Amino acid sequence: MKILSTKILAEYQKKALIDAGFDCIESDFISTKIKSFDLKNINDSLIFSSQNGVESVLQHPELEKLKTKKVYCVGLKTKILLSENGFDVVAYTGYASDLAEIITLIYNSECFTFFSGNKRRDTLPNALKEAGVVFNEIEVYETTLTPHKIKDSVEAILFFSPSGVESYLKENTIKKEVCFCIGETTASALENKTKNIVIAEQPSVEDVIESVIETL
Repeated sequence: MKILSTKILAEYQKKALIDAGFDCIESDFISTKIKSFDLKNINDSLIFSSQNGVESVLQHPELEKLKTKKVYCVGLKTKILLSENGFDVVAYTGYASDLAEIITLIYNSECFTFFSGNKRRDTLPNALKEAGVVFNEIEVYETTLTPHKIKDSVEAILFFSPSGVESYLKENTIKKEVCFCIGETTASALENKTKNIVIAEQPSVEDVIESVIETL
């Protein structure tokens, strides 16, 4: 069975699919690059909604100044990356909507700086605004769509972000393929395109792969 991953997988991730008997095609449908930024208006608490945001901040020459601050993030891998690099992660969740709820209910008296990308969703900033939470936002990375035509016929497609879905649909259509999504936000980008969607139990690449193996 031939499947398409809309991002290049790590060797061990691809191996899990090959060992399960799948023929796996991989292709990056988005690219990211870090942006330079200054530390003029950084608040006492930091928010990260992706590993890309963390990767960018880790390149900053004044990184050590940020490690004294409390951190809130989306994603277990984001949390691990932050912890491994000396940050104190107070709370993390699988989804931005859940993190917004925790912040607005429990930590609403704090002031935040949200390190984001140019294609971030409005979920988190909108929730903070509505709840009157003080925050500012700094764009620290840029996501670019890299759409291209896939000529192979595949039976399943693996999607890892709404931007990946958007990029894929610019040059390709979804017919009968089963679409495996890393989370509900990614799945919502396929609304009106297909009902043939499987959402991973947890928002991680490994869980997407596990759901492919279990389902197919």
